[in-house]
Amino acid sequence: MKTILCLVLIAGLSAATFAPAHAAKQSLVHSATAKSIDGKDVKLGEKYAGKVMLVVNVASRCGYTKQYKGLQTLHEKYAEKGLAVLGFPCNQFGKQEPGSEEDIKEFCDANYGVEFDLFSKVDVNGKAAHPLYKYLTSEAAPVEDRGKVKWNFEKFLIDGKGNVVARYRSKVTPARIAADIEKALASK
Repeated sequence: MKTILCLVLIAGLSAATFAPAHAAKQSLVHSATAKSIDGKDVKLGEKYAGKVMLVVNVASRCGYTKQYKGLQTLHEKYAEKGLAVLGFPCNQFGKQEPGSEEDIKEFCDANYGVEFDLFSKVDVNGKAAHPLYKYLTSEAAPVEDRGKVKWNFEKFLIDGKGNVVARYRSKVTPARIAADIEKALASK
């Protein structure tokens, strides 16, 4: 009886230790959840699985706010090909996003006709930073330019598998990253 029990335990351990090859680990980006601008939980790995994502911290009263137009242009040009633009309002830089989520939605719609996904206001730096941004700005992020977000409209390009492939500081306009988006879309 002891021999049979030992064999059952060994068989069970073997099955647990040797998981099937198709049980791939979910990327840290895809494992994140964020609240939509309407307050609903969005599991990034479910909604954006297989899509190239452009994650941007946005603000309505910033010198770079006009980049909303470029982000909307990217959305219009590439959404059907698999790009998802994700806007995360942030009030950490010069208090340039002071409004409520409803104010932000109205501003984006009235001034830029934004159709890409917007999320609830988040912190991108510090202890209260959203977990997605904690990862994107960490030493673990596989980009050369690591560290804190320095201002509004910093952009992170993420491939269809959830891997961070590039980071762009605020002064880099959406139009200047179109070629990188096309490469990421071609390799997804």
